[in-house]
Amino acid sequence: MSAYSNPPSDATSPVPLEYERRTTARSPVGLNLFWRTFFLLALLLVGSILAWLQTLRALDFEPRTLQTAKQIASLVNLSRAALVHSDAINRVSLIKTMADQEGVRILPREPGDTYELLEQNALGQRLTEELTQRLGYGTVVARSVNNEPGLWVGFTINGDRNWLLMDQSRFTPASGQTWLIWLITAALLSLVGAAVIARLINKPLKQLSYAANRVREGDFDASQLDEEAVTSEIREVNIGFNRMAQKLAKLEQDRAVMLAGISHDLRTPLARLRLETEMSVYDDVAREHMVADIVQLDATIDKFLDYARPHHRVTLSPVDLHALIASCVYAVQDHRELQINMNVPEHLYVLADEVELARVISNLFENARRYGKTPGTDTTQVDVIAKDSEKWVVVRIRDHGRGVPPEQLASLIQPFFRGDSARTAAAGAGLGLSIVDKTVQRMGGMFALSNSSTGGLVAHLQMQRAMGVTAAVAPEQRLQRPQIKRNLPRDKKDENPDQD
Repeated sequence: MSAYSNPPSDATSPVPLEYERRTTARSPVGLNLFWRTFFLLALLLVGSILAWLQTLRALDFEPRTLQTAKQIASLVNLSRAALVHSDAINRVSLIKTMADQEGVRILPREPGDTYELLEQNALGQRLTEELTQRLGYGTVVARSVNNEPGLWVGFTINGDRNWLLMDQSRFTPASGQTWLIWLITAALLSLVGAAVIARLINKPLKQLSYAANRVREGDFDASQLDEEAVTSEIREVNIGFNRMAQKLAKLEQDRAVMLAGISHDLRTPLARLRLETEMSVYDDVAREHMVADIVQLDATIDKFLDYARPHHRVTLSPVDLHALIASCVYAVQDHRELQINMNVPEHLYVLADEVELARVISNLFENARRYGKTPGTDTTQVDVIAKDSEKWVVVRIRDHGRGVPPEQLASLIQPFFRGDSARTAAAGAGLGLSIVDKTVQRMGGMFALSNSSTGGLVAHLQMQRAMGVTAAVAPEQRLQRPQIKRNLPRDKKDENPDQD
C-alpha cells in the first residue's frame, strides 16, 4: 500500500550533493605537459646562461686588467723616452702632436694639485698595483685631477713630476647595460628553443590524448595515429594503440549485430503477447494492466539496448516529476512489503528521459524493499520528497532501515559491491545502484547516498530543472498507468488471522 502524506523532516537532511558541486566547480587548473616541459627547459637554460655569464665576466677580468695596464705603461714609457731625448722646441711640438692625434696630454704636476684615486673596486686596485709594478714606486693613478675627469697617471721625467692624461674609455670595462643586452638576447633565443623542443615532445602525446578521447566516444575512425613516426618509441606506441582501437571497433561491431538479434527476438514475442492479451483477456481491468506492463517492458528493452549500443545519447525532455514518481508508486501500490509516503509538488518538471528516470526510481524502491526494512517489522517505509531551486531539483528517497556503515557508502555504487549482511540478505548481483548512478550521470544529474541521522539510508537524486514548462505545453508522458487499481489475491495471513 502507499499513502500520499508529508514525510518526516529528516528526509530532507543535508546531503553531500551541494558540497560535491562546490568542490567540482573549484577544481584547480593544472599545467598541461607542454607548459610544464617549457618551464622546466626555460628554467634550465636561463640558469645555464646566468652561470656562463658570471663565468665569462670572471674570466674577462684578469686579461682585461693586464692588457690595459700594459698599454698604459707602454704609453707612459714611450712618452717619457720621447720627451727625454728631444730638445725644448721639439718637445712642445711632440706634446701638441700627441694631444691632437692620440688624445694624450702631458701636463706638469703641481704641488697644489688635488686628485681622486680610482674606485676602490677589484679592477681599480688591480690596475693600480700593475702600473705601480711596471712604472715604479710613487706612481699615481687617478680618475680626476683638479675636478677634470679622465685617466690620470702620475710619473716622473728626470725628477720632474708630470701627469699623463688619457681618455677614460681606455680603461672602462664592458658596462652592465652591454651584459644585460647579451643576457636578454640569449634568454629569448633559449625560450624560443625551449618552446620548439616542448612542442616536439608534446605533439605525439597530444595526438595520443585526442585519439584516446575519440575511442572513448566510440569514434574509432578518427583515432588512427601515425605509424611512420620518426621516433621508435612513439612509433611503437602508435602501432599498439591503432591495433587496440581496431580490436575495440570489431568488438563494438559484433555487439551491435548481437543486439540487433536480441531486439528482434524480444520484440516479436512481446508483440504477439500483446495481441493475444487484447484478444483473449475479457477482464477489462486485467487487460489494461497487462498491456501497460507489456508497454513498459518494451520501453525498458529499448532503453537497455540503447544503453548498450555505442554512441548512445539520452534525449532529455521535460518530465513531470510528480506524475512519473506517482506512476512508479502506483506500480507497487499493492506490494505488502512496501509503504511509500510521497511529497512531490505537482507540475514540477525536470530534464530527463522518462523511461530512464522511471527505471531509476523503481530500482531505488526495489533496493529499499529488499534491504531497508524497518527493524522489528517485515515492511519497508519509504519517504519520497522533492525540493526545487533555481536550476536544480533534488529528490530524496529514504527508508527507515538500519543504514550502512559510513565507510561503505562510497562503495555501494561500485559494480558488484555488496554491503554487510544486514543489507544483502537477498540475492543480488550488486549492479542496481551502479546502474542508477551511471543512468543519472548520463542525464546530466548527480547521485549520492548518505545515512539519515535517525536511521535508514537516503538516496539523493539531483536533476536539472526544466524552466518555463507548464502543464499546457508539457509533452505527453509515455508511461501511463490505468486509473483503476488491480485486485491482487489476499495474503494468506489476511485470510487466516489466527496463523502466526
